Amino acid sequence: MPGDFGKEPAAPYLRTVNAPPTTARGPRRLGWPKRVFSQVLLVQLTIITGVTVLVTGLFLAPLSAQLDDQAMRRALAIAQSTAAQPRIAASLLTTEPTPFGPAQTAAERIRKATGAEYVVVLDRHGVRWSHPEPHQIGRVVSTDPRAALAGRDVMEIDSGTLGRSARGKVPLRDASDRIVGAVSVGIAYDSVRARLLAAIPGLLAYAGGALAVGALAAYLISRRLQRQTHDLAFSDISALLTEREAMLHSIREGVVALDGSGRIRLLNDEAQRLLGLGPDAAGRPLDEALGEGRTADVLAGRVVGDDLLTVCGNRVLLANRMPTDDGGAVATLRDRTELEHLGRELDSTRGLIDALRAQDHEHANRLHTLLGLLELEMHDDAMEFVTEVVGVHRATAEQVTERVGDPLLAALLVGKATVSAERGVALRIAPDTLLPDRLVDPRGLVTVLGNLVDNALDAAAGSADALIEVGLRAQERTVVIRVRDSGSGVPSGRRESIFTEGWSTKELPAHGRRGLGLALVRRLAERQGGSVAVETAAEGGAVFTVVLPEALYQPAPPGTPDAPLATTGETP
Repeated sequence: MPGDFGKEPAAPYLRTVNAPPTTARGPRRLGWPKRVFSQVLLVQLTIITGVTVLVTGLFLAPLSAQLDDQAMRRALAIAQSTAAQPRIAASLLTTEPTPFGPAQTAAERIRKATGAEYVVVLDRHGVRWSHPEPHQIGRVVSTDPRAALAGRDVMEIDSGTLGRSARGKVPLRDASDRIVGAVSVGIAYDSVRARLLAAIPGLLAYAGGALAVGALAAYLISRRLQRQTHDLAFSDISALLTEREAMLHSIREGVVALDGSGRIRLLNDEAQRLLGLGPDAAGRPLDEALGEGRTADVLAGRVVGDDLLTVCGNRVLLANRMPTDDGGAVATLRDRTELEHLGRELDSTRGLIDALRAQDHEHANRLHTLLGLLELEMHDDAMEFVTEVVGVHRATAEQVTERVGDPLLAALLVGKATVSAERGVALRIAPDTLLPDRLVDPRGLVTVLGNLVDNALDAAAGSADALIEVGLRAQERTVVIRVRDSGSGVPSGRRESIFTEGWSTKELPAHGRRGLGLALVRRLAERQGGSVAVETAAEGGAVFTVVLPEALYQPAPPGTPDAPLATTGETP
């Protein structure tokens, strides 16, 4: 087997750059297959064949030794039973070694009965008294008999006049237990080999069966792997993986892959940026990485639907989730923060246009009235009418700027007052309102106050004596915002859900989704360590209270160059 299993060979043109040219009819060399199915099947068949051959060899080696041991023990047992016959020992003392002597007769009878190759009886001088070949009787044995004549039993594989055999040698004793000779019995080694060879076909049959079963299992595994890999080559799979990694980390859309247990399996660069996570978030449970909240619920599938809105940090995200076959899911995230800001600016612009259109009609009516008074030469009445109209607008702007030092918030309230008047809702500044121009994050406060006023305006529009009351108070460095409306109020059971992303009682606007205003208010408040709450006002309707600690700069000592202007009711 090649040492680089699983690697694809180099491209053909790389392999043949320095090779001699071949004709079109030349033989085609067999190379390593490219298909995963063929590679895995070939590797598995090679491994199974090697293991089968190894096991067969490991089985045959002890089998041969076992058969040798059995033959030697059998030869020893025959020799012991032969030496136990007293007539044989007595014949060595009373007769001569002849082909027809009692020792030869008894030994041949035993040999034929047991199937041994030979049974040799010898005296203390090593002279044979029996032998399958009668002409060998009276001659000295060809192997060393000293161990048996010394009184020890001997088992061995050795070669003699009759060839290689398994031998057993024992001492031969007379009636007085005196060693008078020895008995040597041999089992033909060819019979041992024949038993070994006879066992090999059965063993090979079992090995062949095991090989066939292994080959079938390898084929089935390879077919399953082929289906799962769509019959791609390993190089194709590696290229797809590389392309997937490059694609996931280059697209400008967040991708989060979860496994069946809810752990983050994959997180591309954009998802890390949108969710505020690091690369170490992979492998951690989703709830542990993101914490509790709507974002975790949407990604985990506890909130279902298409194009679900969620707020993560200061970003507005649009999430979609697709389950996978293994019980996990892949979620995509799109950043809608700028789009939401543009949508809100569009809403504000439309509101401003509506307010300007209303003012245009109002000014036209007033100019017509003024023209009529002048044509009727009612000059005093005309002067009084102009003074009254100008005074109302000036009073509203002065009332705001006297109590709100920050120019952004003051301009927001003046604009909201005009829009509210157009919709038949009075916007009033609370008597205890007083906010100095020392805001740490005026834009954030504009977002909070603008969303609260918009929400109150939608609630109060159409009610009797429609009214919105806005209060802004500073307590050391803490800012408290209080917005009350004359609407129907918020039921106690829904006071928490109204701060959830996507919750709204209004119709879908043309540019996108609703249900983010109050959610953004809570998120901005919590980001600054503050809180937001809603309750029912004593006069009826709902009252929203936002507490923002550390929202004001520490006032600088008077007279220092960087000291802010004192708030005296006039804008800087």
